Amino acid sequence: MPPPPIEKAWWKEAVVYQIYPASFLDSNGDGLGDIPGIISKIPYIKSLGVDTIWLSPIFASPQKDMGYDVADYRSIHAPYGTVADVQKLIDELHANNVRILMDLVVNHTSDQHAWFKESRASRSSSKRDWYIWRDPKYDEQGNRKEPNNWKSIFGGSAWAYDEPTGQYYLALFLPSQPDLNWENADMREEAYNDMRFWLDRGVDGFRIDSMNLMSKHPNLPDGKVVTDEPYQSGAEFFASGPKMHDYIREMRTKVFDNYEVMSVGELGFTKDEQSVSQYVAKGRHELNMLFTGDIVDMDFGANGKYERDDFHPRKIRKITNMWQGAMPKFDGWNTVYLDNHDSGRSLSRYASDAPEHRSTAAKMLATYMMSLSGTPFLLAGQEIGMANLAKNYGAEAYIDVEGKNYYNEVLQTRGGDTSKMADVLREMQLKSRDHGRLPMQWDDSPNAGFTTADSKPWMTINKDYVDWNVASQIDDPESIMAYWKRMIALRKDYSDLLVYGSYIPLPETLTGEMVLGYERYSKTTGQRALVLLNFSDQEQIVVAKEYAEYTDSSILVSNQEVEESVGSEVALRPFGAVIILKHE
Repeated sequence: MPPPPIEKAWWKEAVVYQIYPASFLDSNGDGLGDIPGIISKIPYIKSLGVDTIWLSPIFASPQKDMGYDVADYRSIHAPYGTVADVQKLIDELHANNVRILMDLVVNHTSDQHAWFKESRASRSSSKRDWYIWRDPKYDEQGNRKEPNNWKSIFGGSAWAYDEPTGQYYLALFLPSQPDLNWENADMREEAYNDMRFWLDRGVDGFRIDSMNLMSKHPNLPDGKVVTDEPYQSGAEFFASGPKMHDYIREMRTKVFDNYEVMSVGELGFTKDEQSVSQYVAKGRHELNMLFTGDIVDMDFGANGKYERDDFHPRKIRKITNMWQGAMPKFDGWNTVYLDNHDSGRSLSRYASDAPEHRSTAAKMLATYMMSLSGTPFLLAGQEIGMANLAKNYGAEAYIDVEGKNYYNEVLQTRGGDTSKMADVLREMQLKSRDHGRLPMQWDDSPNAGFTTADSKPWMTINKDYVDWNVASQIDDPESIMAYWKRMIALRKDYSDLLVYGSYIPLPETLTGEMVLGYERYSKTTGQRALVLLNFSDQEQIVVAKEYAEYTDSSILVSNQEVEESVGSEVALRPFGAVIILKHE
């Protein structure tokens, strides 16, 4: 039985532009991006054709993990601005018909949050159970040990010892990021009140950080011992735990259903179709959509992010075919993305940032994103082809806590010899979170127009900004930015086809291993389109005998010079992309 027609919704047709606040625009010369800087660029944001922004965390925070350590959900990190500034941002975005999503970090808080300060004040504190506290274990020699062997996501133990009260608290990220205990109903209610605080001010939804870590196995068992390291992954016991769906449904019922919001969950350690369906199937009444993370993990090694496993087009074909095919089965909805604040730039990882290919490759990736069913999320800078830091940057250019901790951990095991770290540095040059957080490249003036010439930017600015910036592209009809604008407009013009239409994969035997190909088909309009994407730096020829109905059809869009119509063969130049619209 075929799936029912897809129900339309604003959040399905949205095109989301992610802004990392520290890196977008500094309005006051302190070297850090801020809310007034974002407000000043609303006309630019609107000009791209996007209709929603997603703002990475801006709440009050000691910034041990760039705002993912929240000290007060109802205050703003002072260097970014004030609640009044955020209200002005919300109001001006809405005046321009642009919605706003905020980053909701409620798996954990900062250790500077008032809740945690009260929780750790004594074992009898009324908020003691708002966090996860456990007694120590002791070995045969009487040495104090952690409650279990879980490894922190950022390295080391997932437990931190509190000397005054003699217990450990769970902190899956940094020791300064204690995990909240979602089993405590009072804590949940206060978290919901914080969500309402922003929804009442006009926020249009949330991206929920580390969403499926909120429910842990109640016994907190040891993780399987698979290495000779002292700490092991406990993911099977702290990801998508037994009450996870109860919490999300409660959040939906008590909070989200009272507003017209978009909800997007970050789903870590869980990438299978059955588990995903339980979060986003319409009948489950949980979330609108998820980031599963697999599309930004395609070059991760079997044993971790910084192990080498080079990208191949077969990887993106497998993931794309799986999720495009899966969602219609259970009336779910996809996110479509290639970059975010936790990843290296897709242009450098999955395509090419070489000067001779960079523009074409960036346009090919834009074609991919905007021709799939789901809600597209682009990271600020994608629209101008921003790339990773080049290979002439050393380890000192990388400042993010995740990458730094890993580098130093490995360096220690290698006796402190930096000459033995080339393999780790290579992977950081591809995958470090720093790349997704590079300051926006506005023009070719000092500091890329991100901050004043005499200011020190909060992090490294890519030296390639002189050639790759907004000012150099904004009036160029052949630029990457112009192509993105065209693709966004095309997606809206052909929404029945490109947003809501069916996805039909083309087999590799037809396209060749380096080309990703698929059809989009709209039952509503009867339109068909053939999408061909060359993920290689060599010309590829696709012989489309089995798709003879596209012969003499017209080119809807392409990032290369092509004929007005196509025959039985389609030649794709290096990183070439084409969408062929079948004539009715």
